[in-house]
Amino acid sequence: RGSGPGGDEEVSRLGSRRQLIMPDQPYYDRLVQDAPFLTSNGRLSEQLVDKITLQLNRVYPQILTNKEAEKFRNPKTPLQTRLKELLQHLQKKGDRDCQEFYRALQNNADQLYITLPSLKKWKASDSTEVYSDREKYILNERGPVFFLSCFSVAAGLALLMYCFSPDAKVAVGTRKVVGFSAIGFGRHVRNILIAYMEDTSRKT
Repeated sequence: RGSGPGGDEEVSRLGSRRQLIMPDQPYYDRLVQDAPFLTSNGRLSEQLVDKITLQLNRVYPQILTNKEAEKFRNPKTPLQTRLKELLQHLQKKGDRDCQEFYRALQNNADQLYITLPSLKKWKASDSTEVYSDREKYILNERGPVFFLSCFSVAAGLALLMYCFSPDAKVAVGTRKVVGFSAIGFGRHVRNILIAYMEDTSRKT
């Protein structure tokens, strides 16, 4: 069960079989978060725990020594006890050891790996960021012409309310100036302003 050329090649092949996708979070913190899920009754089988333990023993440099691997594979100790002790042992050793545990879990139980609480939380937050970026893209895609048109409509309506209010006493000459000012607006808004002023001039 010690490390050897054949075992190292197998672990290397397993490690490269899938790209390990991890959220931007320390592996130690992830393992603390996922430990209750992993140690719940029946979540990891005896065979799966054995495979993970062996991979951690055969990887170079070793995560588990031969003696430690024997301890965590000892069938005389209840499975849940061994699993809890294994996770606690990895957390004490550091972030790299926790990372190798996740690599072993993904290699041997990919369907279980994708249901981890820490990974689900990361996917949810990532989806929210993508949706926010999509909204920003839609607004940017419309460009300055769209917002200039909106401004033209709002400014044109404001001028109409000011110049042609029943209470406003605006000279005809002033209205003509406003008519020329309409040239600065969009074509559609300009036509509406000029037509409205001509109609008002005929009535007065």
